[in-house]
Amino acid sequence: MGATQAARAGALGILTVGDLLAHLPARFEAYDDGLRRVADLRPGEEVTVRVVVDSVTVQPTRRRSLVIVRGRAHDDSGRVVLTWFNQRHLANQLPGGTRLLVRGRVGSGSPRELSVKGHEIVEEHASGGLHTTGLVPVYPASEQMPVRRLRELVALARPLARTVPETVPTWARVRLRRPTQADALVAAHFPRTKDESWRAKSHLALAELLVLQVGLAALRRRATREGRAPRLRGGGALVDQVVGALPFRLTAEQARAVHRISADLAQPVPMRRLLQGEVGSGKTIVAVLAMCRAVEAGSQAAILAPTETLAEQHLRTLDALLGPTGHAPVLLTGRIAAAERERRRMAIATGTAPFVIGTQALLSEGVAFHRLGLVVVDEQHRFGVEQRQALADTAGAAGGEAAHVLYMTATPIPRTLALTDYGDLAVSTLRHRPPGRSPVTTIWLPEQRREEAYETLRAAVRAGHQGYVICPRVAEGEAAEARAATAESERLAAGPLAAVRVGLAHGAQKTEERRGVMAAFAAGEIDVLVATTVVEVGIDVPNATVMVIEGADRFGLAQLHQLRGRVGRGADEGTCILFGEPATPDAEQRLEAIVATTDGFRLAEADLDIRDSGSLLGVRQSGPSDLRVARRRFHKRELAQARRLARWILRDDPALSAPEHAALRAAVTARFASIPRLLDA
Repeated sequence: MGATQAARAGALGILTVGDLLAHLPARFEAYDDGLRRVADLRPGEEVTVRVVVDSVTVQPTRRRSLVIVRGRAHDDSGRVVLTWFNQRHLANQLPGGTRLLVRGRVGSGSPRELSVKGHEIVEEHASGGLHTTGLVPVYPASEQMPVRRLRELVALARPLARTVPETVPTWARVRLRRPTQADALVAAHFPRTKDESWRAKSHLALAELLVLQVGLAALRRRATREGRAPRLRGGGALVDQVVGALPFRLTAEQARAVHRISADLAQPVPMRRLLQGEVGSGKTIVAVLAMCRAVEAGSQAAILAPTETLAEQHLRTLDALLGPTGHAPVLLTGRIAAAERERRRMAIATGTAPFVIGTQALLSEGVAFHRLGLVVVDEQHRFGVEQRQALADTAGAAGGEAAHVLYMTATPIPRTLALTDYGDLAVSTLRHRPPGRSPVTTIWLPEQRREEAYETLRAAVRAGHQGYVICPRVAEGEAAEARAATAESERLAAGPLAAVRVGLAHGAQKTEERRGVMAAFAAGEIDVLVATTVVEVGIDVPNATVMVIEGADRFGLAQLHQLRGRVGRGADEGTCILFGEPATPDAEQRLEAIVATTDGFRLAEADLDIRDSGSLLGVRQSGPSDLRVARRRFHKRELAQARRLARWILRDDPALSAPEHAALRAAVTARFASIPRLLDA
């Protein structure tokens, strides 16, 4: 393969022969109906024939964009005309006497004509072909690296499939009645039946998931063995004081999560727990009570937020919850003036600031905690396994002890996703919204019913409520197809919403300007806020009951669910109106799903099916999974088997030092390359 082809293959993630062999077919074309004689061809059939070329000519047409190539060919039973479109080069590549296997559809005219779907040059006594007979693999491809070339490259690499390392130990294969990885890899590319292909992919998925599960299990084991954390066992007075001042009772799910987190914090090993829940399910109060537990045990507690907007929202929440206790949380972000930032850093370093809130800059070199006992990481889905481990290693407490870490996400995670991506974490789940939160109705309207949406907004304002209009863009550009926030706010204020107070918020504004607009909206001084996704998190206005989302097909499903969660946060029912004209089946499925349910866990399953899972070990959140073979929808049984095998293997051979585990150790070490000493006994 030359440098140009190597670059084209690299764009598909194919950098080595191993990558090529791991690039499995997405499906197969079934050309297993046998070879037909020319004399037996019937109009309308799709067939494969073996013929000898007599001549090939280019037939001119009136359209410059259309080139017709006609070939005359024969077998021992008759003659046939072969037709290709826009392949002028074939006139030079297929001289008379060339033996071909041709796949195509038989025309109804005379003489017999075959519209060619695929062809290949073969030797005189060849029994079959790569592109035209049997089960023909269809690979994920590109215009620069077409399927046909990928088939040819895989066929050349086929002998090397026998050298693939056997990561599933022999005893496990025998016990589970599985083939070798080499046999499975060959069968995945060159199956005799579709069932054989399915069984081959099943075993390759098991091998891939085993590597992941062993690595995640080793991470958990290392944290237990090496990590030392402060035992955070306070008397409970601070927790009781905060709970007693709440205007509501904790739900059973919240109380259960608080109990499990408290039990983790009391252990001498670092907690690594994921708290997941619906938008508005009350995760923040659970996290605050965990922070109170840490502070009353003599440690500091910090909330790490991905944006300043969310950090400021947490500051307001903690101010309200901690007010009766006399504690004042400290906010640290890059926006704070240098002198004040230095004063707050000093308070953190001396321990006089037990409750701290900030962005990721909290864990930079310039910030030193007196005794950090707990870190709460909000919107943790921005972090992969390796990023979580780096964060946990960075968040150290005094005396070499590691801080406990609680991760939070409002993007619900299906069980199978949690078992793969989050196998290094314990998981607590809040499935239900607390009492007092109202339901939200979601409607997808066609463009011609736009006035109904504006009347819904106007009616909400007349009733004393507020609303949002969400736009996917900040400003209009030459190629802007979606409505932009700046232009839309001007249009609405001058037209459909002229009678109401319209505000504008977007990420391109100066921080102070944006904060002022949002504060005015929260105070009821703005009726309708036109905004980009800056309101996705960190905004809590219970009086807002209507949201209109423009270009909804441009948003991800999780993002739509998060945006919708900004309404229905009070006692009045919410309405979410979507406008969008999806150009792809995936976009249409997203809109259909968001209309069909408000259950974040069902949406998460749908989202996983539509967009796949993104990067497990990194930060990419959508697109092709970095699992090359395994798919959570299809390989749940293999996932369960991989988890069991990982436990058994590490129980008997913690360092994977046995000869039968050498290939598995190498694969795990390569997969988790950024985490040193992972498999040390």
